[in-house]
Amino acid sequence: MAPHEDIGDSVVRVGRGEVIAFRLHAHHLTERRPADELRSVAGACAVQNSPPGSALLALGARVEGVTQGRIDHLEGEAKSLLQTWCMRGSPFYFPTVDAPVFTTGVLPATETVRMHLILGVEHALHALDMSLDEAVEHTAEQIGAVLSGRQLAINELGEALAERITGTLSPAQRTTWQAIGPYGTNQPLGEAVVHFCLRILTLRGIVCLAPRSGNKAPFVLLEEWLGHPLPEVEPEHARADLLRRYLHCYGPSTRPDFAAWLGVYTGDVDPWWSLLDDELVPVDVDGRRTWALAEDLDTLQSPPEARGVRLLPPRDPYTQMRDRTTIVDKQHHREVWTTVGEPGTVLADSRIVGTWRPRKSGHKLTLTVKGFQPLSTELQNTLCEQAEHVAELRGASTLQVEFDDAAR
Repeated sequence: MAPHEDIGDSVVRVGRGEVIAFRLHAHHLTERRPADELRSVAGACAVQNSPPGSALLALGARVEGVTQGRIDHLEGEAKSLLQTWCMRGSPFYFPTVDAPVFTTGVLPATETVRMHLILGVEHALHALDMSLDEAVEHTAEQIGAVLSGRQLAINELGEALAERITGTLSPAQRTTWQAIGPYGTNQPLGEAVVHFCLRILTLRGIVCLAPRSGNKAPFVLLEEWLGHPLPEVEPEHARADLLRRYLHCYGPSTRPDFAAWLGVYTGDVDPWWSLLDDELVPVDVDGRRTWALAEDLDTLQSPPEARGVRLLPPRDPYTQMRDRTTIVDKQHHREVWTTVGEPGTVLADSRIVGTWRPRKSGHKLTLTVKGFQPLSTELQNTLCEQAEHVAELRGASTLQVEFDDAAR
């Protein structure tokens, strides 16, 4: 059954303001939640942790009493918070109980779409005369022997796996496998292929990330890390749940926007989107045709008022939506979403009103705030209060907040 198309005047119509308020509420940015709700907040749609530390700041903007120690405990001791590569091949935090949603639910059903999720490996596979699935199986067969009882950073793990796989290849493949490839300085082609394959193994629930050690984010065997394998969930159930969570946080939305958030092509998303045909209703957002969950319509049409000020980190879940003009006027897109070194954003009473950048020297943190328009004295004072929270999370004992001339 297809989503309801021919419903004429019964199409729900909402404006940009309602959409923003609905999303801020779903992202827990209207008021900070109690400390014991941290895991459920992280499970709304997972929290990206690149650049490293951004997840800590994102959770701190949503939950009371967040500290690095609290995150370390939930991840390293309680193991009720898990970190692994998932959407767009990026590292995310989510509750361990929700792991099937953000692993099995993200993993594409076909090899072609899996290739789209890890763009860049095709040239190497062609040179090796090897399919992606073959490369992934080579990696999966060796991962236990290499990683059991150990925690290895990506370069160490890739080197060890590539060396073991070398002996299983034909002479012609072996020569290509060991030759220097185009991916990294003096990096053999085989090591690069293994790095790509590890992104698939995370989605198969074979490996995950352990807490950072210094500048390294080591990999571990997931079953060994947790003491048990992830529960088996039908892929269709996991995909449907992933899309529900996406639409609850980023709806009303479209197939292209979901595809971009997931990290695949628009034409790839039918195995997710079609599963919710009976749950979706069309929504007109200022003339744009979108889709929402039927169960969210009441909240969408009468969302809670969005109040409050937050310093959101780079790649905060809220700013990872793909219909960027909904939350930021197009003239400011290049300031918010830069190719390298994205800034954080200033959220004030439902609007993104500027950007901020941190600079840490020893125990001193300097925050530079740049407003799209001059910021009021009252807002600047509130931002200084929020900056103290950021400084605490960043482990700084001294804070200096500077406002760019445009923000005065």
